Amino acid sequence: MSREIIHTDKAPQAIGTYSQAVKVGNTVYLSGQIPLVPETMEMVEGNMEVQIRRVFDNLTAVAEASGGSLASIAKLNIFLTDLSHFPLVNSVMAEYFQQPYPARAAIGVASLPKDSEVEMDGVMELDG
Repeated sequence: MSREIIHTDKAPQAIGTYSQAVKVGNTVYLSGQIPLVPETMEMVEGNMEVQIRRVFDNLTAVAEASGGSLASIAKLNIFLTDLSHFPLVNSVMAEYFQQPYPARAAIGVASLPKDSEVEMDGVMELDG
């Protein structure tokens, strides 16, 4: 089965030895996104809600570059340095996703790259 490396300038560039996403058959593995602004590669300025929205916007850009959308995500992983932000994640996520929602995990972690407070990755299944 062939592998396709997904790249878009509409999402932050990889800051390590990884690709934004890898497509294998109809499955796309989305790398973790933190609230980096693609044009500047700096962390977005603003409160936690602004950071969560930036992460969803970054995931959207990579999903679209892969030939899908957030609706194509079958499994979403959310990493938070403070799980008290989980209700806010739910609230913002409800604006980006419609039912049926993807399977999901929310994990509390000690730290994330660039001192981010939130990171998300996922697995998409494309039609076809």
